Amino acid sequence: MSHPPPSGLAAVSAALLAMSRHLEMRDVLKTIVSSARELLDAEYAALGVPDDHGGFAQFVVDGVSDEQWKAIGPLPRQHGILAAMLHEAKPQRLADVREDPRFEGWPDAHPDMSDFLGLPIQDGDETIGALFLANKRGPRPSGGCNFTEEDEALLGILAQHAAIALTNARLYERSRELTIAEERSRLAHELHDAVSQKLFSLRLTAQAAAALVDRDPARAKGELQQVAALAGEAVDELRAAVVELRPAALDEDGLVATLRTQIQVLDRAHSARVTFESAGVRALPAAQEEAMLRVTQEALHNALRHSGAGEVAVTLARQTTTTVLRITDDGCGFDAHAVRRAGRHLGLVSMRHRAGGVGGRLTVASEPGKGTTIQMEIPSG
Repeated sequence: MSHPPPSGLAAVSAALLAMSRHLEMRDVLKTIVSSARELLDAEYAALGVPDDHGGFAQFVVDGVSDEQWKAIGPLPRQHGILAAMLHEAKPQRLADVREDPRFEGWPDAHPDMSDFLGLPIQDGDETIGALFLANKRGPRPSGGCNFTEEDEALLGILAQHAAIALTNARLYERSRELTIAEERSRLAHELHDAVSQKLFSLRLTAQAAAALVDRDPARAKGELQQVAALAGEAVDELRAAVVELRPAALDEDGLVATLRTQIQVLDRAHSARVTFESAGVRALPAAQEEAMLRVTQEALHNALRHSGAGEVAVTLARQTTTTVLRITDDGCGFDAHAVRRAGRHLGLVSMRHRAGGVGGRLTVASEPGKGTTIQMEIPSG
C-alpha cells in the first residue's frame, strides 16, 4: 500500500483529529468531506450514507454553494458509479467519469466533473457510505487520471477513519435516543401522578356534592363549582401530557424554548413553584445545549424529588464571554463538602462531567437548611 509523502503527514493528522472531535452525525459527515477535499486538493467532494430504499439517508457535499445545491434538486439515487461503490465495495478511479459506461448523466445545474476518485466506507462487511472526489486541481497527465495511486491510498486511510467516526456517531445518536426515551418515561410518570391526584380530588369533591344536594344545596353548589375547577385543571394536565410526550424538541426549538416548555409542565405537575427566566441567550452549539438541558433536568429532579423545596428557579443568561445556567431551590440543602468527598450523590459527578465535556464548569453551593444553587458556566463567542 502506498503511503502519503512525509510533507503531508501534518495535514493527514489534522484531518483525522478533526474527524474525532465531532459526535453529531451531520458534523461528522461535513468534516470528513471537507478534510478529504482539502487533503487531496480537489474541486468537489461528497459523502453519501445509503438508506434501505435505493436512495441516500444523508448526502453531504463540499465545493458546491448552497444556491447550486438547491438548484441541483433532490438527493441522488443509488445508480451508476455511486451504486458501484456501494454494492461492489471497490475503489473507483476514473480519468473522465462522463465516459464511463455506467455514467447516467446529471441534473442541469450539476457542476461538470471529469477526474473521479471514489471509495466505499465500510464497517466490517457492511458498506455504510460512499466517499468521492472530483476534479483534482493541477495539470492533467496525458490521457490519465489526475488522481494518483497515492491519492487513492490516502483516501483509503481517510475512509477507514471515517468508518470509525460514523460508527461512533451512530452509537452517540442511539445513546441520545435512549436518554430521550428515559426522559419521556420519567415525564410520563410525573404527569400521570399529577393527573391522578387531580382526578382523585375530583372524585371526592363530586361525592361530597352528591351527599349535600338534599340537605345543604348552597354548599353542594360550592362543591360543584370546585368540581368544575378541578375538571379544568385535569384537562390542562392531560393536554400537557400530549404535548410533552412528543420527541424532544431541542434540535428544532432550541434550548430556551425547550426549557421553558418542560419547566411549565413540572410547575403544573408538582406542588413546588417552578419558574424559568432567560436573558440575551443566543443559539449555542448543539453539544452545549444538550449538556445544559441534561444538567437542568438532573438538578430539577433533585430539587423536586429530594429537597422538599417550595420554590425552584431556573435562569439562563448570557454574560460578556459566558452563558450561565443557574438552578436555585429553597429546599433542605446538604453539606456540599461532604458530598464532594463522597464523590457520588444527587448526580453531581454526572453533571460535572457534562459541563466539563463542553468546556464549561459546574459549581454547587449548598448548606443544610439553606437550599441549593447549581451553576453551569460555559464560554460563548
